Amino acid sequence: MRQSELFTKTRREAPKGEVSKNAELLVRAGYIHKEMAGVYSFLPLGLRVLNNIAVIIREEMNAIGGQEVFLSGLQNPELWKKTGRWDDSVVDNWFKTKLSDGTELGLGHSHEEPLTALLTEHISSYRDLPKAIYQIQTKFRNELRAKSGLLRGREFMMKDMYSFVRTPEELDSFHERAAEAYKNIFSRAGIGERTFRTFASGGSFSKYSDEFQMLCDAGEDTIYLHRERELAVNREVYTDEVLLDLNLDKHELEEVRAIEVGNIFKLGNRFSEPLELAFTDETGGKKPVLMGCYGLGLSRLMGAVAEALSDEKGLRWPKTLSPFALHLVAIAGEKVKESAEALYGKLSRHGVSVLYDDRDMSAGQKFADADLLGIPYRAIVSQKTLEAGGIELAERAGGVSRMVSEKELFSLS
Repeated sequence: MRQSELFTKTRREAPKGEVSKNAELLVRAGYIHKEMAGVYSFLPLGLRVLNNIAVIIREEMNAIGGQEVFLSGLQNPELWKKTGRWDDSVVDNWFKTKLSDGTELGLGHSHEEPLTALLTEHISSYRDLPKAIYQIQTKFRNELRAKSGLLRGREFMMKDMYSFVRTPEELDSFHERAAEAYKNIFSRAGIGERTFRTFASGGSFSKYSDEFQMLCDAGEDTIYLHRERELAVNREVYTDEVLLDLNLDKHELEEVRAIEVGNIFKLGNRFSEPLELAFTDETGGKKPVLMGCYGLGLSRLMGAVAEALSDEKGLRWPKTLSPFALHLVAIAGEKVKESAEALYGKLSRHGVSVLYDDRDMSAGQKFADADLLGIPYRAIVSQKTLEAGGIELAERAGGVSRMVSEKELFSLS
């Protein structure tokens, strides 16, 4: 893409009303547009990042047997009444609406009920199990506090997976496979070293859950971390009993701030019994299907990476999430422009994803924008590089630069 053709513009000033670093930088860089509190639109660069996150998630969910679906956002109250979750005193962040005839509907904040009901038409025997089903879809939650940019939205993109199994042993086994898949996701997203499995409350689903918490000073959660064991406990369940269960010594734990980037729950028969999802076992007996759920917000993960990996100059995307692999910057002069144009064509033909800054601006403006956009590699073509017979390649994260050949750039594809 030519930067001159990109309709979005960078901003020098911080957007009004934003208090979180992730939203401030993403708006300034033209990745997202704020519609209202807790609601953002994803612009071309932001959508490319979101799609890259989706690719990673799909690959990891498919690797553990996930099958992707896309369920409806509008929700039938009758299903949710059967599980007791239509009541606002039980779930306090519903968005509800009405049809023209007065029929009440909900906007989906999660999909345990509709998917469980759907599977009553497809699961009847032990031979039909186990199954794992997931979707990537917009969710709606009426958050009272929506001041953290992409970290806490009222409308957001989420991956929710649900497992359906026969026995507690199968549930435990899939839970651990999902936990490993989550670790892979966070590692591939560039935050693996700072993200830890965290013992937490199960809320309305179960007694306990596993959260995945990314260390960040701006995080909303306080966790107690054992670095050697790569295990943490959320403050909400930080009791002597829990520490004993986990064989943790409080004197070996470090109090840190963190952002929750994913969670997994063992649901058991919490939803299958009221919605009558059962199977016939090998002896002919009828048993409820056991369930688990596995949530991960794509837009939240994008915001968390922006929050944690940025610096005073702007965003710093890992290669796996960056909207482009390379930012090509041409610095003044007709010969420089001709050389940059030729290089842009070659890079494109070699499959390198490149944003080409062909704008008529000063070097300082271009470099400032490149820092703000945060693409991991920057190739600079200037009179100096032409005379040296190469291209200057700079790394956004480390600030290291060196002269390279065109062929070395082709390896960035």
